[in-house]
Amino acid sequence: MLVERGYNGFTFEAVAAHAGTSKPVLYRRWPQRADLLIATLTRRWRPLEIPDTGSLRQDALTLLRAVNAERARTVMLIRIQLADYFRETGTNFSDLRSRLRLADETPPFAQLVDRAVERGELAGVPRSERVVNLPFDLLRHDMLLGTGAVPDETIVEIVDAVWLPLLGLTLHGTQTRR
Repeated sequence: MLVERGYNGFTFEAVAAHAGTSKPVLYRRWPQRADLLIATLTRRWRPLEIPDTGSLRQDALTLLRAVNAERARTVMLIRIQLADYFRETGTNFSDLRSRLRLADETPPFAQLVDRAVERGELAGVPRSERVVNLPFDLLRHDMLLGTGAVPDETIVEIVDAVWLPLLGLTLHGTQTRR
């Protein structure tokens, strides 16, 4: 329903008819249309496998490539089809992403950084959430501006020219002094 009709067509009436049930049945479980939407997206949103290659750089490249391949279309769909949802609820893509993530789930790039610290690849110093999640944010930004998947050279540039130096690593994986 959401893909075919967008958020405006994602009504209790349409969902009930499509599911072969009644509106009261839906309302008992999801009192608001936004609740029904979150439940629908949560059911369809499968978590990505977090790579563990033994190298922070390779983990980051592998994860970004998976996001690019598996989520580019979904990100665009959410952005386009849910514009009215964002307007109606006063939320945004980041709020939606937070609701789709499990409450106790560590964000993927935080997991990569934690593993790199455990391996001794990175110093165990405090890092802001913004810095840790920057590769995903830059990829999403490029997906939205380019309306789809981004070229692989962009993914490599995000990791090698922006993120690793920001974390204090050179391309060869050695820590720089800060």
